[in-house]
Amino acid sequence: MLRKSYKWLIIALISAAILCGCTAGGPNRPEGEKLRIVTTIFPEYDWVRQILGDRAGDADITLLMENGVDLHSYQPAVDDIIRISDCDLFIYVGGESDEWADDALKEAVNKDMVVLNLMDILADRVKEEETVEGMQAEEDEHTGESYRNAGDEEAGESQHDARVEYDEHVWLSLRNASVICDKIAEALSGLDPANADHYRSNAKNYREKLEALDERFGEAAKGSVKTLLFGDRFPFRYLTEDYGLDYYAAFTGCSAETEASFETVIFLAGKVNELELPVILTIDGSDGRIAETVRDNTKSRDQEILTLDSMQSVTQKDISDGVTYISIMENNLKVLEKSLK
Repeated sequence: MLRKSYKWLIIALISAAILCGCTAGGPNRPEGEKLRIVTTIFPEYDWVRQILGDRAGDADITLLMENGVDLHSYQPAVDDIIRISDCDLFIYVGGESDEWADDALKEAVNKDMVVLNLMDILADRVKEEETVEGMQAEEDEHTGESYRNAGDEEAGESQHDARVEYDEHVWLSLRNASVICDKIAEALSGLDPANADHYRSNAKNYREKLEALDERFGEAAKGSVKTLLFGDRFPFRYLTEDYGLDYYAAFTGCSAETEASFETVIFLAGKVNELELPVILTIDGSDGRIAETVRDNTKSRDQEILTLDSMQSVTQKDISDGVTYISIMENNLKVLEKSLK
């Protein structure tokens, strides 16, 4: 949650930017000036680059959450706020973790700015945050009490009925990515009509790559195993639902918890035994300790521990080394094939 004091700081910073004479963008941008594009997370950043194609050098593209900064804990710096305020195109996820962005946009300098909110674009494709059997409760920050006990479904339902939370990890569906990329191409075409055909053509070619990869994921999901098990957080609900897979995990995708209880570990180890799972999964940025503890409590203790990349730990070095959204998803496919064989 964004603190009220932080909200007023944002307003003060943007007001200062106005007094310093920041120029408007959009249709009033001086001829030859680069498009100013601000993205919050790596997938958005990479999608923009792919759709711009060989015109990427004609745009100033900013990735706010660089060097492994997590969506759920990010707070913008002064320069970030000013970049957003005066950009031509701002792309953000739009979930609970992005409440700071909504306040920044209310005071934007550039009134012609185009704003893409991923969760708004996807509309009814967005899923509610889900708690499955065995997931460990998060402690209430005020009372210190758990929302639910692992495996206690009735407690989970009664505690969460009053509030709906949505799963923010929408980029981890190739099908969602296809929808979003069409909207990005549309936005770029509106901002730069002279190159609209170029952007639409790039988006079409990129969408074909996403669809081809989606088919390969579908083939992998036809393996004998139909369940993924994470000794970790679980941000992959959109991916599992695309391919009809079941899952178990220690925590929800947005959880801040880092220590699993004995009950959670034993439950997950029992599911590994029951389903004869060959792989226990972690996500990027994890130290793997929970997954190792789960493995050590199974009968065979020989499961492979592999990582599915949720793209929340991508660094500038990764980008310089050529990492892309598709290359990460291709690596995820290899992990999925081993997990579902």
